[in-house]
Amino acid sequence: MEVKRIVFMLLAVVLLANCKPEVHREYIMEPCPEDEKPSIAALKAQLTKDGYQIFDYVDPDSGDTVVMQQYYMAFLKAGPNRSQSPKEADSLQKLHLEHLGNMYANGFADISGPFGDDGEIRGVTIYNVPTLKIADSLANMDPMVQAGRLVIEMHPWWAAKGFPLR
Repeated sequence: MEVKRIVFMLLAVVLLANCKPEVHREYIMEPCPEDEKPSIAALKAQLTKDGYQIFDYVDPDSGDTVVMQQYYMAFLKAGPNRSQSPKEADSLQKLHLEHLGNMYANGFADISGPFGDDGEIRGVTIYNVPTLKIADSLANMDPMVQAGRLVIEMHPWWAAKGFPLR
């Protein structure tokens, strides 16, 4: 099934290089040179303090400790109310993109985008917040969701910290 393949590919992706600027509500992680990355212990302590679910393991090939963090993947699905006029739909699309831009700019979402087909699942956003309740609340603030043009299907998702998207 195509959706399972897409989900599998997304699960294979790892997010968030530690040295990218990240804006969070309580703190800002500034860019850092490769030789000044935070220690694994410091990273784990900060994530735990901020309420994130984490675990770690040792990569058998490199011997490095990999920290896994729980994110929340929101599938944006076609909603029950798609009968807006073209002008209304365009206005909602603009507000939707502003909402997603704000989620990214404020550090709540790490990546977002539409799927390339015209299927039921229209797009995906990965939320970088400590709880499902927060992720669901933020996703449901989307003007497209509030208008019923989209609905949210939310799933917890684990990814490794410090690995770039590729």
